[in-house]
Amino acid sequence: MRRLPPLSVLLATIVVPAIWIGMLIAIDAIEAPLKFTAPGITIPLGLGIGRRVFFALNVAEMILAVTWCVLLLKGRALRRLGKPLACAAALLLIKVLVIRPLLWSYTDAVLAGTSAGGSPVHFLYVGCDLVLGVVLCWAVWHGIRSLELAVDGGAAPPAESNVGGTS
Repeated sequence: MRRLPPLSVLLATIVVPAIWIGMLIAIDAIEAPLKFTAPGITIPLGLGIGRRVFFALNVAEMILAVTWCVLLLKGRALRRLGKPLACAAALLLIKVLVIRPLLWSYTDAVLAGTSAGGSPVHFLYVGCDLVLGVVLCWAVWHGIRSLELAVDGGAAPPAESNVGGTS
């Protein structure tokens, strides 16, 4: 029988990536596109707001990634969540260290009046966040499976099930 971490750690390993998913949906799918439809918002003003919002989002994502890592260290039996965490952390680093600086150079040009905007790098950021969302859903699913094992008494599920049949 496998020893599982405390229930609070299992629940937290589901809640942390779920909160992260919610933040991505709220900012990427709701705030960012709607910001430019608000009355009186110019492109430079929207870009300035977007920079602050996405910087704050990335800081919050880093906090969530570190929190998730600490939880996994506490719950050593949660090895299966290591892969989604590694993928999520890699995507976050790509966003923060590669894509965001490229976006900032584009927004600097727009804010300086030397470019009309419309950077294809925005699509890279959105694509990275879409993949990150899938990875986080993968993590939540694995967390739920670990929770199911804990609720079932920590016993591993049988290799084969003879549901509805006779032996």
